Amino acid sequence: MIVRDTSEQTIKKVNEIKAALYDYKHRIREKNKFFSQDLINNLFTHPYTKIEFVMRDLHVSRLIATKYLDVLVEDEFLEKRKVGCINYYINIALNQILLS
Repeated sequence: MIVRDTSEQTIKKVNEIKAALYDYKHRIREKNKFFSQDLINNLFTHPYTKIEFVMRDLHVSRLIATKYLDVLVEDEFLEKRKVGCINYYINIALNQILLS
């Protein structure tokens, strides 16, 4: 019974993550010209991202990566947290799913 419960909980989390990914994809695409599948993949690979990750994955400059992330913070897709001299951008929806 425990294995079954764990499997069902895992499937539920996977479906919640999938729904959040599609929600972000559609809302970001509607609102921003800089939308790309690479950006969505970056946001959902881990519960957070950094400027350097966006630069690497989207092949953009630091200035452009920072602009994209700050717009997503303004649009409440991400939460910006500064730790030392590094900015971390927390995926709000994904983080809530993983912590529930």
